[in-house]
Amino acid sequence: MTPDISLPDHPVFAVVAQAARELNTEAYVIGGFVRDLVLKRPSKDIDVVCIGSGIALAEKVAAQLLNKPKVTVFKNFGTAMLKTNDGWEVEFVGARKESYRSESRKPEVEQGTLEDDLNRRDFTINAMGISLNEGSFGELIDRFEGMKDLRRKNLKTPLEPGITFSDDPLRMMRAIRFASQLNFDIDPDTFDAIGENKERIKIVSQERITDELNKIILSKTPSYGFKLLFQTGLLHLIFPKMVKLHGVETINKNSHKDNFYHTLQVLDNVAEVSDDLWLRWAAILHDIAKPETKRYNEKVGWTFHGHEDRGARQVPKIFGDLKLPLNEHMKQVQKLVRLHLRPIALVKETVTDSAIRRLLFEAGDDIDLLMQLCKADITSKNHDKVKRYLQNFERVEAKLKEVEEKDSLRNFQPVITGDLIMQTFGISPSKEVGVLKNAITEAILEGEIRNEYEEAFALLLEKGKKLGLTPVTSY
Repeated sequence: MTPDISLPDHPVFAVVAQAARELNTEAYVIGGFVRDLVLKRPSKDIDVVCIGSGIALAEKVAAQLLNKPKVTVFKNFGTAMLKTNDGWEVEFVGARKESYRSESRKPEVEQGTLEDDLNRRDFTINAMGISLNEGSFGELIDRFEGMKDLRRKNLKTPLEPGITFSDDPLRMMRAIRFASQLNFDIDPDTFDAIGENKERIKIVSQERITDELNKIILSKTPSYGFKLLFQTGLLHLIFPKMVKLHGVETINKNSHKDNFYHTLQVLDNVAEVSDDLWLRWAAILHDIAKPETKRYNEKVGWTFHGHEDRGARQVPKIFGDLKLPLNEHMKQVQKLVRLHLRPIALVKETVTDSAIRRLLFEAGDDIDLLMQLCKADITSKNHDKVKRYLQNFERVEAKLKEVEEKDSLRNFQPVITGDLIMQTFGISPSKEVGVLKNAITEAILEGEIRNEYEEAFALLLEKGKKLGLTPVTSY
């Protein structure tokens, strides 16, 4: 029975078909585009395989398209790519077969048949094609029953999985990424082969591993992907520090929660409210230093004092090891990890404006993300407790809004700058400049003065006098 599948109504398919006929070659849409077409997932990324030169076909297609798009050629890979004027991206490649040596992740490539090309695909759901050829235009090619696996929500390799993963170890990460993105099961033999070949992941570059990891993190329920990484043993190799969160220790019948599964729950909670990759990374890392700060106290039980500060200090190294960007995103994650306990301390009825000002001052524009992280961090199985905490956070958010509107303290900068202090007292950069600047900031945060020039300058003169400084100018 032919499945109900048809190509979108877009001229690029007819143009590719016409160009292939003129070059006397065969062409097929293949891989992820076909899969997403069946799953009704929007996609404008098309892979075209031809029996012959993909570069020649791409150039022929570009010449026949109305907007005459530029063809980007990758000679080393024998591929070419063009973009249509309405945002469709088409990549062309000649059918090929690949062979690998055990010590290398780079295949030896040679021209092949359509069958050869399908054989080298990672999973059956990605090994389907649609013909663009005269006499069979629009027909589905499904040698490995990919449609059946799509219906069953099942991920399996076209060939023996041990060979597939040994040949290209990144496919192990891709299997878990697709399972997480599509909410599919991994076929038992395929799953077992990941565990058996996990050590091969060491020959894959960190950048490619992290790219797949980020896609798992951005999936709808990222915990599913992380559990698969953990169960296969891949997580132990690519992110051992996270694995250290796993496990529960008991002393005198007192147990702490499993911080690995708690972290995954926080990650899922964040994923429900935000697609922000870096907020999700903050969720992953918010308790990362708990294993080394864990202590048992006879009176209070298990403690993790200082884990937020130690965790924040570890963020740059973790980002560096994983080849994540060491830029403002890293600093944002670091800040969120460092501050993630602060709003919890503000849930009391008697919270002061001063405490709210300090949080606003330190969090700056990340205050909303911080509150999302803190609410996601409430993972108790006691629903009444969760409800009570969330209500408390609502009070804190209302107080934050009230103080912010009154004092405009988000990312505020004191009106008295270091340059102004030096000019006022005729001094060079020194300890006194820092002392005076800090005194002004503290007075504003404590609500003793407003962040306005006249009040702040008057206090500066007063504090300067106590330090034995005499103004040489007035403003």
